[in-house]
Amino acid sequence: MFDTLQRGADRAARLARAARICGTGEKLCPADRTTDLLESIIAPGDRVAIEGDNQKQADFLSTALAKADPARLHDLHMVQSVLALPDHLAVFERGIANRLDFAFAGPQSRKLAELVTNGTVKIGAIHTYLELYARMLVDLTPRVALIVADKADRNGNLYTGPNTEDTPTIAEAAAFRGGIVVAQVNEVVERLPRVDIPGDWVDFVVASPKPYAIEPLFTRDPAKVRDENVLMAMMAIAAVYEPFEVRRLNHGIGYATAAIELILPTFAAQRGLKGRVASHFVLNPHPTLIPAIEAGFVDGVYCFGSELGMERYVAKRADVFPIGADGSLRSNRTLAQVAGQYACDMFVGATLQIDAQGNSSTATKGRITGFGGAPNMGADARGRRHDSPTWLRAGEEAGDHLRGRKLVVQMVQTHQPNGAPSFVERLDAFDLAASAGFALPPIMIYGDDVTHVITEQGVANLLRCRSPQDREAALRAIAGDTEFGKRQSSVTTEGLRRRGIVMFPADLGIYVRTATRDLLAARTIDELVAISGGLYAPPAKFRRAVITHA
Repeated sequence: MFDTLQRGADRAARLARAARICGTGEKLCPADRTTDLLESIIAPGDRVAIEGDNQKQADFLSTALAKADPARLHDLHMVQSVLALPDHLAVFERGIANRLDFAFAGPQSRKLAELVTNGTVKIGAIHTYLELYARMLVDLTPRVALIVADKADRNGNLYTGPNTEDTPTIAEAAAFRGGIVVAQVNEVVERLPRVDIPGDWVDFVVASPKPYAIEPLFTRDPAKVRDENVLMAMMAIAAVYEPFEVRRLNHGIGYATAAIELILPTFAAQRGLKGRVASHFVLNPHPTLIPAIEAGFVDGVYCFGSELGMERYVAKRADVFPIGADGSLRSNRTLAQVAGQYACDMFVGATLQIDAQGNSSTATKGRITGFGGAPNMGADARGRRHDSPTWLRAGEEAGDHLRGRKLVVQMVQTHQPNGAPSFVERLDAFDLAASAGFALPPIMIYGDDVTHVITEQGVANLLRCRSPQDREAALRAIAGDTEFGKRQSSVTTEGLRRRGIVMFPADLGIYVRTATRDLLAARTIDELVAISGGLYAPPAKFRRAVITHA
């Protein structure tokens, strides 16, 4: 009871200080007083959540916090899903914050590694998205939450539009434990299209001078899809999608999965797979999925967030996407993570390094990238109890007749674009753990969860391996001319092919010479626009891209 009373009194004191800036009972804060507001409601040592999502960013609030006086605000514990902006790390460089719990830091991964090395940032843990959201509700509850939305009214009700993403989870975690919630919005209006966050969860609203930052993270230009991507996509369909008849799935980001989406209406259709594979996705609205949707392959897509330029197209396809009464997409990253883990039979992703046990990581020398959602989607959900033909068959291939298995597919070329080998004897993650003081190496997907690895050389079906030695040999067989691959004898590889553990294109009835861009249902961004009926409006940077092929 004492804690409850103390928390209530502390909240009241903070709100009273804020009232000197916004006015008593007022929720709207002038944009030019935002830093003053934050200094009035945040105290040294507070746990603060800034909404840094995969796509949208509370960038104005991030900048305002980074401008705070370190003499007034210091020793903050930052909790956020994504470190995307320089200001997300500026609070550490300026001495405002010193502790961090997060999930993904792709754009800031090198800078973060530098700050961890010199002691400026102390990482509590690198989480998956779902882990971080769960801990916000348990032991990482923010004292102050800085969130972002499209619009607000004067009562603090929020409309998040197509990109809801993390907003409800962060707001609820803080609001129902006596925390203070501040929302950055693009505009304040008299009437909202719909209410996504009720006003009694929100304490203050700041109308940003410009729209919040958002990136088209999931857009892949078909013009950049190479022949080797097409080959890998053909093998994925022939070796995994078709025999397992995978209908419910999640695709990670990359040109390999973009190629799969673009050959569903061609290669997969030619194999008679329409209605048998890839009908239900947990996915952001990938532009490269437009041809498959228009061809009738896709029955439904549940979304983590939206994608810039896809708003009109998505709104017109309420038969496929979850659309509200206002006519716009309703997304939710937390629920999509749950759906990806428990409602999908397959995850297809990519990585930077794979070791001899099939462990994979995106943490390499000098970079602390984090995990994002891949470990959620790319893990066999041990709590699953409903069956499906895909799940059961995967379990049978693994020799398990008591339960099924989720298919977890890693698609990676034998060398990264910078020439670094994708297959290594030892992950850089082990060295990173030692230098950063982590208890465990930051492995993205553990090898015992991976069922298939696909390179431009072939497919390793790890479900059929009955020993660690088989798994290692299968991975070496498809590692090409890397040092890792050269340690495999051709005799061993041929034995694995006879057992159906390793499959080269010829074993799948695929002629390499047919694996060309001609199979893509759309070869350019402009063709995606045309197939969408002119509804897809790609961001300008994709319109300007011109790619020449030999």
